[in-house]
Amino acid sequence: MTDTAAEPALFGADLPADPAEAGPLPMGRADAVVFAVADAERAARRYCAALGLRCTAYAGPETGEPELLSYVLAAPGTRIVLTSPVPAASPGPAAPVRTASRTASRVRTGGPRGRELTAYLDRYGDGVLDLAVSVPDVYYAYDYAVDRGALSLAEPYEARDDYGAVVLATIGVPGGTRHTLVDRAGYVGPYLPGYVPCDGL
Repeated sequence: MTDTAAEPALFGADLPADPAEAGPLPMGRADAVVFAVADAERAARRYCAALGLRCTAYAGPETGEPELLSYVLAAPGTRIVLTSPVPAASPGPAAPVRTASRTASRVRTGGPRGRELTAYLDRYGDGVLDLAVSVPDVYYAYDYAVDRGALSLAEPYEARDDYGAVVLATIGVPGGTRHTLVDRAGYVGPYLPGYVPCDGL
């Protein structure tokens, strides 16, 4: 999110070919903190008002993402993504869900990604879902982490749109939080493929 002494900037142009010979994992800085929330639009409005962030990108049904609503909020050196499931168009009331502070009505969701996010929210409530980390070489960083015991959630792959291509991979860590490894060297879009620019809420 911001450059600090605690964030290693170990960008290396000459990465060893064999991860066993490597030193520390080559990492850059935090790319984004992704929060799972019950209502992404409402949370985005609150974060913008309270923290002075601005909405820079959006993904949802209108952009080809039928299961999730996501708002990207930014300030200098900071990127926060708020994501919630899209309610399914099913009739009938939703079952009440007990949260830490109150009972809320969680809507039914349609597809597997929406159901997965709803299950996460039911289990943990609003919270950090993903810590995305910028790395100079996703393939190397992924192999390095998995060789040392990280759980593979998504092998490296390329996502592209009109703005270029981004390389992504996801690893799991204990506690349910995941880390997405991101290489944006070939991408100039607002956030990731599938997101469109957003000039406020």
